Amino acid sequence: MGKTIMVIDDSASLRQVVGIALKGAGYDVVEAVDGSDALHKLPAQKINLVVCDVNMPVMDGITFVKEIKQLPNYKFTPVIMLTTESQESKKKEGQAAGARAWVTKPFKPDVLLGAIQKLVLP
Repeated sequence: MGKTIMVIDDSASLRQVVGIALKGAGYDVVEAVDGSDALHKLPAQKINLVVCDVNMPVMDGITFVKEIKQLPNYKFTPVIMLTTESQESKKKEGQAAGARAWVTKPFKPDVLLGAIQKLVLP
């Protein structure tokens, strides 16, 4: 059974690039356009890890992380923030919310995949 990774980003092209990298590495991919969309899609399948943008309309990434950590079934689901934000303050906010890793855009697929392999739940 393959692992399923949810990719949350308001940019369709970024979701596509991340999706291609993940599918190439053997993962199944579920896409969401923002945090709110992602929360609605969560119950439909088991998600082993989430890759999430920080700056998005409707619900931003940090709010999403706080929300997912409130859900009993997803409390331990690792979240990797993938973002143009490199400020320490944002990183600390993300970590405080429960994000497990921070990958900056433009990203190198091998860096992202390395972080995923370390964190993905069995």
